[in-house]
Amino acid sequence: MEHCDPAELRRRYEGIGLDEAEAATDPVAQFRVWFDEAAGSGLPEPNAMVLTTATPDGVPRGRTVLLKAYDSAGFVFYTNLTSRKGREIAANPRACLVFPWHPIRRQVIVTGEVEELPREESAAYFRSRPYGSQIGAWASRQSAVIGSRAELDARFAELSRRWPEGTEVPLPDFWGGLRVRPYEMEFWQGRGDRLHDRLRYRRTDGDWVLERLSP
Repeated sequence: MEHCDPAELRRRYEGIGLDEAEAATDPVAQFRVWFDEAAGSGLPEPNAMVLTTATPDGVPRGRTVLLKAYDSAGFVFYTNLTSRKGREIAANPRACLVFPWHPIRRQVIVTGEVEELPREESAAYFRSRPYGSQIGAWASRQSAVIGSRAELDARFAELSRRWPEGTEVPLPDFWGGLRVRPYEMEFWQGRGDRLHDRLRYRRTDGDWVLERLSP
């Protein structure tokens, strides 16, 4: 296989820009416009986002999760709360989300504080998941070391016998929803000559301030 030099991978960014006069005054409203356009463009999983957390002493870690809801209160995803990300958020309740919509030359970065959803909201979403995903949530001790794939499959089979398909699978006490409440959101639009548009919304005293950042 021929070696690929990442420094030689270049792509011209052409297309419409992002102007302050046309941007929404509220960042969630602007996100809604871009999210709908990303979904309408045929992008695979436009709700995929890179979630970055950090330990209390500042060691970062990122992974991809799926956005399941958003509104003026924030951006929601679900996870095993005893996983590495769950433990880091419990100890340091701040996070960063990145929506990398590269094919349409856009990116959104959300930075905010994280809160756990009420259990009734998590339970309602858990009941909407496919049966296999419900059993999988119980089967996986997320982020824990396991001896083999066979160990995981055996636990899945055991739990499937405990709660056969068609019966109600209870919400695990270690699983739930988390909401990132933004205090900063940045919208990036690729432009020619690497002179990209970057608009940042920053919350101050309950209001949003819109600023242009140098690329």
